[in-house]
Amino acid sequence: MKRNQSGMTLIGFVLILGMVGVFIYMGMKLIPMYSEYYAVKEALKEMSQEADISQQDPGRIKDAFFRRLYISYAENVKSENVKIARKDAGYVMTVDYEVRRPLIANIDVVGHFNAEQVLSRSLE
Repeated sequence: MKRNQSGMTLIGFVLILGMVGVFIYMGMKLIPMYSEYYAVKEALKEMSQEADISQQDPGRIKDAFFRRLYISYAENVKSENVKIARKDAGYVMTVDYEVRRPLIANIDVVGHFNAEQVLSRSLE
């Protein structure tokens, strides 16, 4: 009786291991970008819940926003990426930025992120 062996060859195992390694490497590049984006969204949400945020001038609002980002180690958002516009009885704060990370050789991963939050006066 002849027995046939079945299973994965060494070459197949190395190829699967290589593919898994590439996906893990890409995840290591992408996860910090999205983590920073969620920190930006959380900072905007916290600012919208402050009682007197809409009564402050835009410069103070930007300073408060960047203080929150400093705590979260968000380093890709610059002052020129933050826009504050007057709307009704408050402001609309828009954060629009891009993150570019090198992946392999001359291939980069680019993430474009946009978050917007209305900062309106609290009804007292």
